Amino acid sequence: MSVTPAKTPSGVKPNRLYPDRPIVGCLAVVRRDGRALLAQRSLPPGVGKWGFPGGAQELGETVFECARRELLEETGIVAEPTEVLTVVEAIRQDEAGKVMTHFTLVCVALEWRSGEGKPLHDASQVKWLTRDEARRLETFPDTVPIMDLAFG
Repeated sequence: MSVTPAKTPSGVKPNRLYPDRPIVGCLAVVRRDGRALLAQRSLPPGVGKWGFPGGAQELGETVFECARRELLEETGIVAEPTEVLTVVEAIRQDEAGKVMTHFTLVCVALEWRSGEGKPLHDASQVKWLTRDEARRLETFPDTVPIMDLAFG
């Protein structure tokens, strides 16, 4: 009997596939003059989709530190974390129903301090957008609802 291996998303880091437990990450929801910074993904998952900069939390790092660091590394923007907005669970299963990826993403609101932003890692472009502008783009499912939370 032959077993067909599950398809793995191209570009996903191998240590994040079929994890033993959820991987915690942070999304940086940066506010500036009624706009939020969104990045268009250049790597899987979600190539071409717009969402918030972010990444995996490191050992010993708070969620505020993680959001601040990821934002700086990915865009060059400096911002001050102010609050946790919500938590999003991103769970993806393979064809056999086995959990292939499981991310728990803490959405952290930050207030912009300096930098215009440029795509330094994982993004093809970054833009400061209003909620109405974001609604016209191909975003991740939770992007606009998170913007609604960030701006009340």
